[in-house]
Order: sequence, then C-alpha cells, then structure tokens
Amino acid sequence: MTGARRFSQAISEGDGISVIVDVRDADGARTALAQGAEALVVRSAPAGVSEATELPVLWYAAGGPREAVAAGADALVLMWDDDEDRLVELHDEAVLLGLDCVIEVRTEEELETALELFDPEIFLLSARGSDEEDGFERALELLPDVPAGKLAIAEAHVTGRAQVAELERAGVDAVIVGARDVAELVGAAPPQV
Repeated sequence: MTGARRFSQAISEGDGISVIVDVRDADGARTALAQGAEALVVRSAPAGVSEATELPVLWYAAGGPREAVAAGADALVLMWDDDEDRLVELHDEAVLLGLDCVIEVRTEEELETALELFDPEIFLLSARGSDEEDGFERALELLPDVPAGKLAIAEAHVTGRAQVAELERAGVDAVIVGARDVAELVGAAPPQV
C-alpha cells in the first residue's frame, strides 16, 4: 500500500544517516533489509520488491507517478529532464496519488527553481549526467543551499564508511548506495544467517 511506509519518515527518523539501497529484485531487497538499509531505490519495475520487504521504495526510473504506484513505490524522483510545466504536472499527480516527491537537483539553479516551484520536503543531490566520482563532491557543494528543515539525499559513489560519515557530518540525511555490503557502510556487523 503506497504511503503506508512513508519514505520521508523512514529517512528522517532515527540517529545518523540513512542508507538507501539500489536493488534490482526481491532477493536484493531482502538482503538490503537484513544488512540495515532504511529504504530501497528501484530503477525499473522489478517483480516482488515491494512485497519482499516493508522498507519504503523510491522509484527512480522513466515513467511517471502511475508507473511508480503500479511498481509498489512509496516515493518517486522527479528528474529535471522535463520542462518546468511537465514537472509541475508530474508533481501534482504524484501528490494526488499519495507519493512522496523527491526533487532531483544537479545545480544551484535547479535547487533554487525547485524551491520556487514546489518548496519540496526532499531533495536528491544528484550527479546524474556527470562523472560518477563527482557525486560525492557535488552533494557536499549543493548541501549548504538546501534550506533547514528539508531532507537531503546524496546520490554519491561512496567507497566506504568514512565517506558516509563525512556526508552525515555535513548534514546529509540519506545516501543512495549500490547493492553491495551495506552493513559496512552503515557501520554495523553483518547479521548471522
């Protein structure tokens, strides 16, 4: 049920930075949960992900809010590939469907425009379209422009716990990571299975 696992609540609760794991299937979702993830991100409509775990699901794929709901997502990323009028339409449709909206920003200008258009609760500090290694620095550069009280998710290539800790100290609320040893990144020992 969309909205029952509120995405924004999952990444804002608790101490420290939340880890959002990029998964491709139900097995990946179960593994992410077991290793301490607080949310999932999907880039397509993988079967069984939302049924495999109670973690909230972020839709970060082509397609609009209806596709996100059909895939069992609780939130979706609105990407700046569309014109502003189309973004407003997608945002309004997502809100009507009960989805949390995550607004992707890659520059200070996009962040400013997003604040004017939507005054969003959640920002995705994205390096999409640039060198993957730049994502970490890009997130740190954009973060000071995110107003207090808003949530910031870093889409950053992190190589270990030290970088996750640096993002946390800077004030990032969550980081998207690949489906690898998530337990190392959250600072917990892997569970005994």
